[in-house]
Amino acid sequence: MASKRSPAREYAVITSVYWVFTLTDGALRMLVLLYLHGLGRSPLEIASLFLFYEFFGVVTNFVGGWLASRTGLRTTLFAGLALQVVACGLLGLLSATLTLPVVMLAQALSGVAKDLTKMSSKSYIKAVVPEGDSSGLMRWVAWLTGSKNTLKGIGFFLGGVLLTAWGFRSACLGMAGSITVVMILARAMLPKGIGKSSKVRKLSDLLEGNRRLRWLSAARLFLFAARDVWFVLALPLYLTSQLDWSHGRVGAFLAAWVIGYGFVQAASPWYVGARGARRGPDARRLGAWTVGLLLPLSGLALAWPETSSPVLGLVSGLGLFGILFATCSAMHSFLVIEYADGDRVAMQVGVYYTANAAGRLLGTILSGVLYQAASDPLRGLVWCLWGAMSLVLVSTLFCIPLGRAERSLARE
Repeated sequence: MASKRSPAREYAVITSVYWVFTLTDGALRMLVLLYLHGLGRSPLEIASLFLFYEFFGVVTNFVGGWLASRTGLRTTLFAGLALQVVACGLLGLLSATLTLPVVMLAQALSGVAKDLTKMSSKSYIKAVVPEGDSSGLMRWVAWLTGSKNTLKGIGFFLGGVLLTAWGFRSACLGMAGSITVVMILARAMLPKGIGKSSKVRKLSDLLEGNRRLRWLSAARLFLFAARDVWFVLALPLYLTSQLDWSHGRVGAFLAAWVIGYGFVQAASPWYVGARGARRGPDARRLGAWTVGLLLPLSGLALAWPETSSPVLGLVSGLGLFGILFATCSAMHSFLVIEYADGDRVAMQVGVYYTANAAGRLLGTILSGVLYQAASDPLRGLVWCLWGAMSLVLVSTLFCIPLGRAERSLARE
């Protein structure tokens, strides 16, 4: 049976499934944010709803890799897709009497769905790239991650457009139907057993792992908290409330940023790799790119509020931040797959993305608190930018022991 496998075809199927899921995930997030803001919900209330999405992402990543090691990546992938169908369907069917507990439940299901799908898709790459080909691994990971983020940006735009054109109910039900069709088609095209461990792993094995993955996970946590503390909640609410942008315009703006972000990630293997045809980036390069994020963040916090053209300043700052952050994220995505050990890849990637989800959770909490605590929306956004700079510094510091762990392993 092994000879009949086509790694390229499997990679194409996984990528296509991940694309469709990402479109609906980005659209659903924008739909919920803009719909609830239009109903008069406060920033802190909206942030609290997304906490369920992020919290259950933390839980899912922690145990999802363990489940994949016992059942295979195919099972966890389709479990994630099925849960997203339920989340979209629940919001659509109950839209006429939508309550906060219903939205929280749907966000919890969507959080589980996203992280099961992401963990399964990215872990799958380890099974289809030849061992030792770091350069090839970087390209395949960067393409999957970059294309995913490009489509997530399109999903933001799609969410704003669907809310305006179709309404909340029809948009949610339409997405549920689309995912169902894709899930049925893809189920017959992927083999069973990929990613399943050769030995039975206990849940306690999740706490084991190499030092490189532990330090990389810590750096990932604070890196993504630094993005979400100002980008996910504070920025769209500022654009809506202070610049009077329509839902469609906010969705289009954020979509353009994330689409560009995805293109940068996909292109990153051509400028971040170490010298040598089969080598990828290391901790030293990751640290240098991470500390570079302070440049656009400090510019936005200090100079942007005083400019005569605030929209131009915001777009310029966001553009530079996007290039730097996309590069950092691409290096992270490569390094976690590179560091993962053999048939423990699903478990270790799952634990790593637990840190990713925890960072998003931390950033979401801080975003709601800082934005609402300030005396006005402009000051709230600036406070969130200062919070982002603090988190970037912490992420950079964790790259130092990561480099030591790399050098220690090289000497062994």
